[in-house]
Amino acid sequence: MRHPPQRFHADSLFYSTTMQASLIPVITIDGPTASGKGTVAHLVAQKLGFHYLDSGALYRLAALSAIRHQVPLNDEHALAKLAEKLPCKFVGDQIWLANENVTSAIRAEEIGNTASKIAALPTVRRALAGLQLGFRNAPGLVADGRDMGTVIFPHAALKVFLTASVEARAERRYKQLIDKGFSASMEDLLKDLKERDTRDSNRAIAPLKPAVGAHILDTSNMTANEAVELVLEWYAAVKKQA
Repeated sequence: MRHPPQRFHADSLFYSTTMQASLIPVITIDGPTASGKGTVAHLVAQKLGFHYLDSGALYRLAALSAIRHQVPLNDEHALAKLAEKLPCKFVGDQIWLANENVTSAIRAEEIGNTASKIAALPTVRRALAGLQLGFRNAPGLVADGRDMGTVIFPHAALKVFLTASVEARAERRYKQLIDKGFSASMEDLLKDLKERDTRDSNRAIAPLKPAVGAHILDTSNMTANEAVELVLEWYAAVKKQA
């Protein structure tokens, strides 16, 4: 039985965690595809010695698993069941699905587009919410995605919404794909990014948008290191106020 989208919010899951977990600091970095949020979040986590959650990887893993198991993308119940028991693990900068290293495989454009589609399904999001909350461990967590600050960790110590122009993001994505050995077309990437932005921003559940109180960071003309330093400055200011 489908639940109305408006009934889902990770607050209930958040408050069901222990008080000890609620005291562990969280930094959320949300933003559209290829905005650089993954690179920035990973570097911030390294600088602080925090754990890192690439929430988008979970949706990509679910997408890869759905494709391999030939689960129809309109079978919401089957997709949610698959996502709920996703046999995944993160080892350093490697991502594993069961006993296979799929770090590169999940970065293919087909997987990204499929992930964006299934991410609009309420039951799939509910299935993966618990997995995401489980990454909150001492001494802290940096989580990147599209709804980390709005839904999964609404009480995060620091929320950042990282963005960039679609042209800058297409160039970054093109370079990423070429470096990983994938073929790519700038024209196709621009089209796909615009379509994905529209889909992610207009979905009924957990649409892509800045969280209340989030710092907006446009990285169109910034290096990753410059963005990291700014996020660290914001976090230092938050700690002083605590």
